Amino acid sequence: MGSEDVLKNATTLASYSVLLQVMFRVLTFFMNAFTLRFVSKELIGVVNVRLMLLYSTLVFLSREAFRRACLSEDTVGRTWRQVINLLWLTLPLGCLWGFVLVCVWWWVLQAPDSQIVPHYVPAVVIFCLAALTELLAEPLWVLAQAHMLIRLKVVSESLAMIAKCLVTVTLVVSVPQWGLYIFSAAQCVYAGFLVLCYIAYFLHFLGSEEAKRKSFPLEQMSELLPSRKRLFHKLATLTWSFFKQSLLKQILTEGERYVMTFLNVLNFGDQGVYDVVNNLGSMVPRFLFLPIEESFYVFFAKVLKRGQDIRHQKQEEVFIAANVLECLLKLVLLIGLIITVFGYSYSYLALDIYGGELLSSGTGPTLLRWYSFYVLLLAVNGITECFVFAAMSKEEVDRYNLVMLALSASFLLISYWLTCLFGSVGFILANCCNMALRSLHSFVYIHRYFHHSDHNPLSGLCPHLALMITLTISSILTAFSEYLCFDSGWFLRLAHVAVGAVCLLSVIIVVLLTETRLVQFIRTQLLPKYSKKQT
Repeated sequence: MGSEDVLKNATTLASYSVLLQVMFRVLTFFMNAFTLRFVSKELIGVVNVRLMLLYSTLVFLSREAFRRACLSEDTVGRTWRQVINLLWLTLPLGCLWGFVLVCVWWWVLQAPDSQIVPHYVPAVVIFCLAALTELLAEPLWVLAQAHMLIRLKVVSESLAMIAKCLVTVTLVVSVPQWGLYIFSAAQCVYAGFLVLCYIAYFLHFLGSEEAKRKSFPLEQMSELLPSRKRLFHKLATLTWSFFKQSLLKQILTEGERYVMTFLNVLNFGDQGVYDVVNNLGSMVPRFLFLPIEESFYVFFAKVLKRGQDIRHQKQEEVFIAANVLECLLKLVLLIGLIITVFGYSYSYLALDIYGGELLSSGTGPTLLRWYSFYVLLLAVNGITECFVFAAMSKEEVDRYNLVMLALSASFLLISYWLTCLFGSVGFILANCCNMALRSLHSFVYIHRYFHHSDHNPLSGLCPHLALMITLTISSILTAFSEYLCFDSGWFLRLAHVAVGAVCLLSVIIVVLLTETRLVQFIRTQLLPKYSKKQT
């Protein structure tokens, strides 16, 4: 498959993934707003911080390294049977991690008050079983991702999320006294639907005309089961390198939750408020940035030869990769700047509408304002690390593990220190520091990588002067508008919204006039369906 075809498939996957994540966020947005009216903030804190941390930790540590290694193209000589054998190791690894984590969650961590949050102990076990269930689909997920089976990802995750939301809402209304059993059952339904959808799809797909047309390497479901074929040593070694890195990355990704959970710097009620604000602030990274990162990691990993000097690679593919990286950086920077500017002035209004005085009073608006700035750093770091991880050699990955170790240790220390000083806001400040350092490391790597070429993809981080002026004026106008309309009637609040809408429209117009190359990239790559209609 040529680099142009890989780019086309990657951008199509990114587009559909973005739409999928938008639907997920909309569903969970309304579901959370609904459940806040029926359950306590302590229960929300235990579910969304304590139990979901168990789930995400188990799943991430069991599969992340396998995904990155098996989707790389530098392991010449491997076969898909060897890859599948390696991927099945995620299940026993998940069982091992599950046993360790359940013991920690039971006997090391402080349990919540059973009168306020009932059924904690069985809920820990059920969440662990749900995570192990999701790992059953891992070989199928990697096969689908590697062969760009876009519809499978969209349909399966959509059905699973819809089923989870329906179960949660139904049980919250009908049997609210079940407490944690409600969310445990919903998580099991999500994992079960996901696995069943993947199995059903491959039962229909394998041996079909579509599979033959795509030159799919497997023909029967029995080939998806583990066999006696030996593992491919180079692939296993690369997996081990990524596994060491995934331990550190998980600490960095979920660092504030680990600090909350293990150091008890916030009570469960404060954790619940922080988590709601965190979910609101992370909507854009989750439904927009993450799908783009996942899809273009596949693109960079297939187009570039891992660990090979840029002068020894096909210059046509290097040119394409550099241009794509530059456009992606410009895109996420633009989105991040808009969120930072408008997030500052509309945090209070957003929280007041979403959760009422429970969220808009206290530190809620301050949390969301700082999170708006964090989104900017998160956006840039996501794309740069996406490229770096796809281009690094095994030796460079191992060296970067040491960097991640230092960042992990410093992040935990800074989180604890800043949280003691500023409360829950300290978590976001620590994340900002950590993300800035990670981005700086990626900038250095990318600069060195393209040093011996004419390409400079980091120029995508330099927005047009007219755009910066427009954003600055918009920031001043919206901040002044909020000051006039703060805690006022609905008429003045509508006027505040109108000012923001006019400013946002001005920013969009300036982008269309000044960033023509970026607009062309979005039309031809990120919106392939629209492009086809136009042609």
